[in-house]
Amino acid sequence: QVQLVESGGGLVQAGGSLRLSCAASGRTFSRYGMGWFRQAPGKEREFVSSISWSGDSTYYADSVTGRFTISRDNAKNTVYLQMNNLKPEDTAVYYCAITWDSGGNSDYTRYNYWGQGTQVTVSS
Repeated sequence: QVQLVESGGGLVQAGGSLRLSCAASGRTFSRYGMGWFRQAPGKEREFVSSISWSGDSTYYADSVTGRFTISRDNAKNTVYLQMNNLKPEDTAVYYCAITWDSGGNSDYTRYNYWGQGTQVTVSS
């Protein structure tokens, strides 16, 4: 069993920044890939970013490349998503998830446990 708890969401103006955190417990965090997904009202859940177990490999959706940075601290069992130059279209509930795929993955069906989500709202 794995528990994931996201934090760091909020309301920010366009062009601003937020840093999301996801704290994991219950299993050896450092062996597994992690990902961030988001879901806006009326839309399907979409991939944002993923990171391998070591942090050496990262992947981003085209829509966030150059603006978002994923990282992890295995000593703290935490994964982060630094979001810069936020846009109104980034507004969504952001979820972190863990996959037994150590390399990370963009396919949400490959993820085994999910957090409860944190709301990010970007005003124009």
